[in-house]
Amino acid sequence: MRVVVTGGAGFLGSHLCERLLAEGHAVFCLDNLITGHPENVALLQGRAGFEFAAQDVSEPFDVPGAVDAVLHFASPASPPDYLRHPLATLRVGSHGTENALELARRKGARFLLASTSEVYGDPDVSPQPETYWGQVNPNGPRSVYDEAKRFAEAMTAAYRRHHGVDARIVRIFNTYGPRMRPHDGRVVSNFIVQALAGAELTVYGDGSQTRSLCYVSDLVEGIVRMLYLAPGEEARGPVNLGNPEEMTVGDIARLVLELTGSSSRMRHEPLPQDDPRRRCPDIARAERLLGWRPRVGAREGLLQTIAYFRSVLPAPAAAPAY
Repeated sequence: MRVVVTGGAGFLGSHLCERLLAEGHAVFCLDNLITGHPENVALLQGRAGFEFAAQDVSEPFDVPGAVDAVLHFASPASPPDYLRHPLATLRVGSHGTENALELARRKGARFLLASTSEVYGDPDVSPQPETYWGQVNPNGPRSVYDEAKRFAEAMTAAYRRHHGVDARIVRIFNTYGPRMRPHDGRVVSNFIVQALAGAELTVYGDGSQTRSLCYVSDLVEGIVRMLYLAPGEEARGPVNLGNPEEMTVGDIARLVLELTGSSSRMRHEPLPQDDPRRRCPDIARAERLLGWRPRVGAREGLLQTIAYFRSVLPAPAAAPAY
């Protein structure tokens, strides 16, 4: 196939581009580089079948030639990023989604939307099944991301019903791994960077809130299986993709300290507004439809992620000798 990946120079998008190329597909990567980085796709440049264009998909765009699939992954995804770029986040979820869907409609291509567990907001149901409609504050600071993705799902469903686009939706839960930006504000990158620097680990609230960490290779496997699924009612989704192994933030911090060998302590800060207390996917639908379940445990995935950060971060300064 020839596949367009919006946001393809981001953390997750770049891993997806790499996987698709490895399977013999041609990949046209689009990214405006607000939060993506050219280094994420540097190793792909020059490979047969890979093309890159700097493009803000919130503005109308076209891709020359045939297109078989459009994967819409463009969006700031970590709280510091979407709080720093609130209007851009809303635009890429609204205008960007429509423009990507329009490309799929014009080309007769399959469409896959990267939605998020954040559509569930601060849930009163756990684990969260796809049938749960969520509990989102539409006026809170996180709403620029939550509501952008909820709108993107609505737009995707409308294009499916009105234009007959073969459109699918995956809801992605907390994902981590190599190529995360050191200071993107996500819990795993924050803890690892602080631990390696010997700094205190910032734990918001009392650390009892939960997250479900899915290693990036597992997540990409689920996405690819969703892309390849034969058309039909159930192929539309939404389908949760995440690790059902629920961990408290405090436990994640302690595991990072153990695996890095850091002597850092934890420092507690007030919980941000609307921060979800629980986050855990019900993946029964993904298991049934895709035969998919995460394979990489937290300890193994964190060790690989720590090794990555050790390779890209400057070594901490040695203590002065007296």
